Amino acid sequence: MERVVCEKRSYSKEFHSHQHEFGQFLFPLQGSLDIQTKWQELHLDPDHCFYLPPMSDHQYRSMDRNEFLILDIPLNYLPGDTGSMYMQLDEQWVSIRYLLLEEAGNPENRMSLISLARYVTTKLQQSSSPSIDYIHRHFMEPIRLETLAELEHYHPSYYSAWFKKKHGKSPKAYISELRLKEADHLLLSTEWSMSRISEELGFENSSSFTRWFVRHRGISPQQYRILKKG
Repeated sequence: MERVVCEKRSYSKEFHSHQHEFGQFLFPLQGSLDIQTKWQELHLDPDHCFYLPPMSDHQYRSMDRNEFLILDIPLNYLPGDTGSMYMQLDEQWVSIRYLLLEEAGNPENRMSLISLARYVTTKLQQSSSPSIDYIHRHFMEPIRLETLAELEHYHPSYYSAWFKKKHGKSPKAYISELRLKEADHLLLSTEWSMSRISEELGFENSSSFTRWFVRHRGISPQQYRILKKG
């Protein structure tokens, strides 16, 4: 496929399986869709949208009355190696869906659809994944890998590899980096005791916080505070 296609489609109750050489956005308008890939199982409802990258084997079916807005995007419009994305329909994505619906009903205006498809792919690159949003909200609490994998609808055995490919580090390293930045901030911007800081960061006690900090910074948090504050 060499051209952008945007149209409404409906799906049957039987599982169908295929792959395609283009990227595909799925926006539910009515009903839901069950999608299975090698590493994901998800139930796509009207509050979410889903991007499926090229050459991704997948099965799909809908068990209810359904209608979907589908945007097929050729390879030459797509960014580099972008995996599947399951996204909440926020205000921006709702607006994008509305514009795509308008263009789907106006097949003569090809350039507008092409421009919109390019914008959608840019938005895809800028969108953060649900598990990243969760990490940033809860990084000072214990976070289970299974919880993060479930948010992306990935199997836990695949999630770590996907995360490292996308962010250049493991989930554990990413979370530690966020906690370390917060530790630096609290040490330098407050006069809090080590006990209070360790509690704020989710450590069991100040000793475990100090050991963790030394492992990452090479000096104790008390020494770090004195050194940085001069």
